[in-house]
Amino acid sequence: MKGAKNVVYLGLTLGMLAFAVPRLDIDAGWTATNVFGAAWIGFASLVVAAHLHELLGVEEETKREPLKVKRMKRWQLEQALQGRRKLLQLKK
Repeated sequence: MKGAKNVVYLGLTLGMLAFAVPRLDIDAGWTATNVFGAAWIGFASLVVAAHLHELLGVEEETKREPLKVKRMKRWQLEQALQGRRKLLQLKK
């Protein structure tokens, strides 16, 4: 369901861009209209980028990395404890 929501919002944002960009008055110069148009396109592009980032699962590997580290530490601790047990059994 999460992916469907992102697809819908991405489509709406792209549709909004396709509808509005030809109507924005962006000429040369630093007038208020030009600055507003450029800022609006920039923010809409950020929204598109955020939805693409989520859909492509860029952070999936980053989220999994701490779990891998925890598993490795747990395994190392188990190995160390098993090694101690073996040493204690040999001393007896």
